[in-house]
Amino acid sequence: MRETPPSPPAEAPADHGGGPDQPSAQPEGGDQPSEGGNGGQYQQGGGKWGRRHRGNKFRGGGKWGGSQNFQGPKHPPQPAPPNEAVHYGDLPDPARFQSLDAIGQLADEIARSKTDPVWLNELYALNLAELTACARKLEVKFEGAPNRRQLITQIFAAIAEQKIPLHDRGYLDQTDRGLWFVVHDDVNYRLYPEDAFLPEIFVRHFGLKRGHAVEVQLQAPQGNDRCPAVVAIRKVMGGKPAEISKVPPFEELVPYYPLKRILLEMPGQKDVSMRMVDIVTPIGFGQRGLIVAPPRTGKTILMQNMANSIAENSPDAKLIILLVDERPEEVTDFKRHCKGEVVSSTFDEAPESHVHCAEMVIEKARRLVEQGGHVVILLDSITRLARAYNALASNSGKIMSGGLESNALQKPKRFFGSARNIEGGGSLTIIGTALVDTGSRMDEIIFEEFKGTGNMELHLDRDLVNKRIFPALNIDKSGTRKEELIYHPDELIKIYSLRRAMQGVPAADSMDMLIGRLKKTKTNTEFLLSLNR
Repeated sequence: MRETPPSPPAEAPADHGGGPDQPSAQPEGGDQPSEGGNGGQYQQGGGKWGRRHRGNKFRGGGKWGGSQNFQGPKHPPQPAPPNEAVHYGDLPDPARFQSLDAIGQLADEIARSKTDPVWLNELYALNLAELTACARKLEVKFEGAPNRRQLITQIFAAIAEQKIPLHDRGYLDQTDRGLWFVVHDDVNYRLYPEDAFLPEIFVRHFGLKRGHAVEVQLQAPQGNDRCPAVVAIRKVMGGKPAEISKVPPFEELVPYYPLKRILLEMPGQKDVSMRMVDIVTPIGFGQRGLIVAPPRTGKTILMQNMANSIAENSPDAKLIILLVDERPEEVTDFKRHCKGEVVSSTFDEAPESHVHCAEMVIEKARRLVEQGGHVVILLDSITRLARAYNALASNSGKIMSGGLESNALQKPKRFFGSARNIEGGGSLTIIGTALVDTGSRMDEIIFEEFKGTGNMELHLDRDLVNKRIFPALNIDKSGTRKEELIYHPDELIKIYSLRRAMQGVPAADSMDMLIGRLKKTKTNTEFLLSLNR
């Protein structure tokens, strides 16, 4: 007959485990497994009686968490890791900027100085050697070899001590916290700790928006302030600040099809690629176009030629070349060979940098279009921009094929959809490159999502590149919607005849023939007139 096991003692011995008030044997938040057992609630020997129950499913993870046979060293809770973020100082106290009258009196007091003002945007454009010379000119004393940030901080201190006026020209930017600053195009609109702080009272009073070009008067940093503060706004978009609120917002402008043509053909140019683009896919002011290109098909050279042609033939239009997630050497090449403004965020920078520079460019372009101007943005590439937005998208749990968040393309579409011709006003033209045949499912989905949103597509062909035929345009797949509104009526008839004649001809043969005929003539007009001969 089986013996009845002895009943447990009335209460546990005092040395069978630490009470609740004793520190844990693990550092705070450790949950590390102890020696000879599992970690957490399944630690060996942590039962109610502090006994080792081999084979027990729960291994004694009881109330006291003690152990009869083993107790590790009891370390005190570890302190939190130090904050590695560098503290550059505080923002100017908003309480100083609650009254426009008080701010105006402060601005008048600063403006009484007869000394020539120092321009903050010019300081940003200086290299380190030039900035050091500027600091010595202001009698700044420093030891060793200070960096740019230290030099600018000491220059601010000298300006405040000598009561030198400080001015700035730049563009308004708003952070996620709702704070406003003045950023500069020389540094790709990046936000630095020394950028001028704009009190919100100016934004409400004048109706300012992100992307507005401003000329402001500053107060040098006071006390522990890390940056100067705006005390007066002299100009907004080149005019009086009070007039900017009368400009209709971009969303209320009426879009229409492109009507005015952007000619890319330049006289005396040996390269026929721009002449071919004029024939195959004409571009108008307000076009929303895609250059669909596999890798290594010549899209970079095509965009450089396009940028130079636009700058030469349409000097009144503001040309911006936006390079997102690009190689640094390509950025340098664009800056040296293109005449427009080059804004870049290279592949070694964070996705936040890609998104920020793209949003500043589109907001700046919108403000120019509101003023009735013409803006042309060449984007390379819209695929990488969409990837950056996808990397920053919140985890909604709805993942599309290829690892794309369901709502990640909303903001890239807003960027691309801003391109439009304004009825009775300006225009915003965006020509972006879309990468295909990269082996990435995500790139294919991004292209498919943007495929129906544009009104012009220019396809580059890998097979033509393999046969060393440049430019490698696929005529059958390329075209412009509503091209009859851009072509001259006589030109339209000739081009329709040319397309019908090339229908069914292999792409390599048709392109070879077209390039040969174009090289024999000096202009597209001469080429089209020679088609019937």
